Order: sequence, then structure tokens, then C-alpha cells
Amino acid sequence: MHGWQVLERAAELERQGEAFALATVVWRQGPSSGQLGSRAIITTSGELTGWIGGACAEPSVIRQARQVISDGQPRLLLLGTPDQLPSSARFGGPVPEGMTVVPISCQSEGALEVYVEPVLPVPHLVVVGRSPMAQALADLALAIGWRAVRLDWPEFSAADADGRSMVVVATQGHGDEEAVERAAAARPAYLGLVASRKRGESLLGYLAERGVPADQLDRVRVPAGLDLGHTSHVEIAVAILAELVQLRAAGQLSAGQAGPVATQRAADIDPVCGMIVGRDRPAEFAGVTYYFCGAGCRTAFESDPASFARKETRC
Repeated sequence: MHGWQVLERAAELERQGEAFALATVVWRQGPSSGQLGSRAIITTSGELTGWIGGACAEPSVIRQARQVISDGQPRLLLLGTPDQLPSSARFGGPVPEGMTVVPISCQSEGALEVYVEPVLPVPHLVVVGRSPMAQALADLALAIGWRAVRLDWPEFSAADADGRSMVVVATQGHGDEEAVERAAAARPAYLGLVASRKRGESLLGYLAERGVPADQLDRVRVPAGLDLGHTSHVEIAVAILAELVQLRAAGQLSAGQAGPVATQRAADIDPVCGMIVGRDRPAEFAGVTYYFCGAGCRTAFESDPASFARKETRC
């Protein structure tokens, strides 16, 4: 998959609400298999679709891309051999501040500059209820660019939300128990109930008696929203939206988040040159499997594995 096909795939993932990173080669120093404008998509699991470069560059870009998805911030990467960095012919001097330098050991001695940007799902809010506050909350969420829908409780089901959704039950006496039970079954990233604390405790106790699992009920926030004191319907909607924005900004909701990035294992670091590598050219020593960027490093390791094993680098 190359060129526009990569962008078409990116659009498809975006419509599906999947988080991913888009990597684009913006500069190259030959010889390098990566070309100007080469693009690739990297998912949260580290799967790469497209082309960004050969075996020297690809594992490093994947690792950086997963971090980009996790923190939601783009990075401009400079990949090159250790003797090319921290200065580069690209700049004729020190690498500019803000670039992420990624040393790679590659026999071709090429270098790449890769821009990696996160593409995160638009937050999805489901408001259950037909009160003026419920409509105001849905309207406010739409105004800040979120996907938002308001449903009355008989229309709402667990299928209307998923693990990335935020659900606010604002039925206010009209089907409260049914709406919360259905919402809890979807295990959304956030589930809030618009009710007093006393009413909320009574409702959750009733659902517990009905056999709703405790781990689902423990996730219900009641009352939903920041405590702003005595407020109007619209102000309650503002308080709830403010809480959702605060939680997302603090990384406390899974909605639009990639989840924790797995720690790079030592076996994914070439013990000879220290380069981040794929799971290629395995060799075992003392019960540990090592992987290598090329046949040369693997041969060097096999000639004296004890020496290189002691040099093993952990990320």
C-alpha cells in the first residue's frame, strides 16, 4: 500500500474511530529506501501499513509512533547513523531544538527526517434523557467538535455506546434505573448520572440487588459534573462538559486514548549496535533470545555472546 492508498486507509480508520499515527518522510539523505513523501500508518498495536523505510528505520519509527499516539503530540524525527548525529548535513550544524534524534546503525549510511502525527478519535458523547439540560449538554458538545447524540431512555441501548464513549444519564426520574443498567453494560469510558448523591446511592443499591456487577456500578459518577453549587439547567450542562474535558486532558478516560504503550523489551534492542530492531535474525544465549539489525551484528554476537549480552541495553 503506497501513496494515496495510505491516506484512504487513514480516512477509513478515522471513520471507525481508531487511534493511529501517520508518518511521512519529509527529507532523506541517500542512500535510503525511504523516499520523499513516503507514508505509513502505525496503529496502537505497532502494525505498520505503507512504507517509511527499510529494516533500519522501520522499528524505530514504529516505537516513536506508538509514543506519539499515547501522548497525543506530533514529533519530527531525525534518523541517522551515530556519526551523523547530533549534527547533520541537513542543517550544516547542530540539530534544531524540538527534533527527536533517533540514532540507527545502518550499513547504507542513509538518513531520514520523518514527521509523525497522531490521529485520535473525536470524543463520542451519548446523553440519555429529554430534559432541557440534556439537550443543552448535547448542543455544547457538538459546539466544541465532539460527536454527540441525545436519546430518550426507551431509545437507548448498550449498542449506542462502547468502551471509548462517554455516557451521561439525565433521565431525571424517567427510566433512570433502566438507562443506567443499559449504559453500564456498554462499559463506557465515562458514565455519569445527573441526580443527587442520595438518589444515586439508592439507584445503585437497587441495581446491585438486581445483579448488576459491582465493577460496572463502581464506574458510575454521581452526581455527574463539577460541583459549581446551585446552578441552572444550562450551567449543569457546562459543569458536566467541564468535568469530561478535565478528565480527558488528564488522561483519565480511555476515550480517544491509545492506552499505555508497552515497554520495549531488551530482546528488541540489537545487543551489538544498540539499534531498535524488529524480531528478525534471532539468536539465543543463556535462555534469552536476541534480535539483530543485520547478518553482520548477528555474526559478531555469535562470536562472543557473553561479551555482548553484558552490554544489553534496556529502554
